Amino acid sequence: MQIVSGALHAPKVHFEAPPSSQVASEMERFWDWLQRSAPKGEAPLPAVTRAGIAHLWFESIHPFEDGNGRVGRAMSEKILAQGLAAPVITGMAGTLLQHRKTYYAELERAHRELEITDWLLWFAAKTIEAQQRTLRQVEFILEKSRLLGRLHGQLNTRQERAVLRMFAAGAEGFLGGLSAANYMKITAAPSATATRDLAALVALVAMGALTRTGSNKATRYHLDIAAEPASSLEIADIL
Repeated sequence: MQIVSGALHAPKVHFEAPPSSQVASEMERFWDWLQRSAPKGEAPLPAVTRAGIAHLWFESIHPFEDGNGRVGRAMSEKILAQGLAAPVITGMAGTLLQHRKTYYAELERAHRELEITDWLLWFAAKTIEAQQRTLRQVEFILEKSRLLGRLHGQLNTRQERAVLRMFAAGAEGFLGGLSAANYMKITAAPSATATRDLAALVALVAMGALTRTGSNKATRYHLDIAAEPASSLEIADIL
C-alpha cells in the first residue's frame, strides 16, 4: 500500500506500508503494546503520549485499503478518554482535519524518521486545541438551546429554516451573515416574501436574538452568540 501524488509517469511516494504478508504480525505487536501501555498495563504511558504513538504506529502499519486515517483518529480519542478518571469527549478528528495539510506533513515526516519527539509535541498541541474546541462546541449547543427557546413561536417556517441553517454553520459562525440573497436561496422564497421576512427579523434584533450589520442591500443578520474560535496551538506554545 502506497500513498502517492503527482503525475502517473512521475509519482511522488509519500508513504509505503509494510508488505501485506507482515500486516498481521505488525498488528499483533501493536495490539500487545497497546495493552501493556494502558493505564493499568505493565508499562503505562501518559494518555497524550500513548495516543500520539498509537496514532502514528497504526498509520504506519496502514492495515486497511481505506479508512486508516478515520480509524486512527477515532483510536486517539478512545485512548485519551481511557487516560482520564471521568468520561470525556476530545474532538481530535475535527481538530486534526482543521490542520489537514500540516497534519499530513507531520505524519509523513514522522514516518521517515526514527525520532518522533516533534510529532508527539505537535500532537500534544493539537490535543489541547481539541479540548478547547470541544468545550466551545458544548457552550455553543447550550447557547443554541437558550436562543431557540427565546425564539419559540415567533418565527414562520421560512425564518426558522434560515435560522437553523445559520446554526448549522456551528460555533465558528455563518460565513458573511444572512443576506437577502442567501435567505432566498435557503428558503426558496420569492424576493417580495424574503423582504417581508427579513424586515420581521428586526424585532428579533431588538430581542437580542440576532445582530444586524450594514444597511439596505448590505444588511446582514448574525446569531447573537459569541463565537470565539479555539486558538490554534503549535509546538512552541507548549514548550
